[in-house]
Amino acid sequence: MSKSYKISEQLLAKALQTIPLGTQTYSKSKTHYPYGASPYFIEKGRGSHVWDIDGNEYVDFVNALTAITLGYNDFDVNAAVLAQMEEGSIFSLPHPIEVRVAEKIVEMVPCAEMVRFGKNGSDATSAAIRLARAYTGRDRVARCGYHGWHDWYIGSTSKNLGIPKAVRELTHSFIYNDLDSIHSLFQRYPEQIAAVILEPMNVVEPLPGFLENLKELTHDNGAILIFDETITGFRFANGGAQEYFGVIPDLATFGKGLANGYPLSAIAGRADIMRLMEEVFFSFTFGGETLSLAAALATMKKLQKEPVIERIKQQGQKVITGVKTSIEKHGISHILSVSGHPVWSFLLFKDFSPYNSYQIKTLFLQEVFVRGILTIGSHNLSYAHNDADVEQLLAVYDEVFVILQDAVNNNVLEKYLRCEPLEPLFKGMSRN
Repeated sequence: MSKSYKISEQLLAKALQTIPLGTQTYSKSKTHYPYGASPYFIEKGRGSHVWDIDGNEYVDFVNALTAITLGYNDFDVNAAVLAQMEEGSIFSLPHPIEVRVAEKIVEMVPCAEMVRFGKNGSDATSAAIRLARAYTGRDRVARCGYHGWHDWYIGSTSKNLGIPKAVRELTHSFIYNDLDSIHSLFQRYPEQIAAVILEPMNVVEPLPGFLENLKELTHDNGAILIFDETITGFRFANGGAQEYFGVIPDLATFGKGLANGYPLSAIAGRADIMRLMEEVFFSFTFGGETLSLAAALATMKKLQKEPVIERIKQQGQKVITGVKTSIEKHGISHILSVSGHPVWSFLLFKDFSPYNSYQIKTLFLQEVFVRGILTIGSHNLSYAHNDADVEQLLAVYDEVFVILQDAVNNNVLEKYLRCEPLEPLFKGMSRN
């Protein structure tokens, strides 16, 4: 079984001459897609399917890194954007759609009393940190999970090249579901921590009371609680993970599925904090770009009108159940497990001597790509994924798990692998 990626590889070689990494996003680059066994450029998408530039078709479970919630080329979103395009995309003064989208977010999101827009999730998380520092008069930040490319966060990871040491030293990590780890930070830096920021859920669910107690502990120590809902927002529930778990943060950040793939993010929260945006500088030319706002308004209205989240959860639960069954059937729980929420679940690869998890994952990716499934180890469901898509995913996994079982148990992974194995992006660091 084989697929040709010849045109993709030729264009990648050309792109590397003018674009570092050949693309704008690490997670879309050769750091995540093994060379010689992967597509590198997608030409078009419709519904739950995409086509690469070599003409190969895939059921897409990456969904533009969870930015696609409704499906590619959603009719209602396209119609709203085309209608707005007739009026224009940007002007010398704000367009009324800024107000309409802000009001819709306030209507849907529990913590939202006021809203400001950005373009990337990193814009919103960085604005939230700046606001928290302004509001509290403190400098330090406690973080858990991934929060974007800006200095305050990325300086605390292994990707800290170019970040001043003084900046790196102001951000501190704590462990998800471990209140003692955040409590120890408050003890070490009394009255110095401005904000606690985390994804309310990533790979694992919060333990009973964790989010509630984290909020109480944060407030007891005079800090601001920020939920990074770049992915969980408008995906776990219409009002995000804060609605789903019933814990309301002071501030929350959104992006990705907010506009079904159009570049828009938002920071929302308590009015007394958000009003500081009149003094805290957060301003850029394209913050009120109307096409993305039109896409967001259409997306949110569709979320309210149709059973989007319900269907995504149903399909995602079929994926989790089916994957667990297949793992047990093929006896590979020593190298693979599945975790997460039905709308955003993960395959967790494990080291098993003599192979590490990245070697095993590389073989997995090689084999699923050639069988028409696009994933980087997660299942990012959209409203467009139907039963046939889920059945195809599980049928492919059933074939590939046989290969993984033989490759690892019999120490013959090299016999199957047709490319160099991947390496970790954030060395010595997990997502949570």
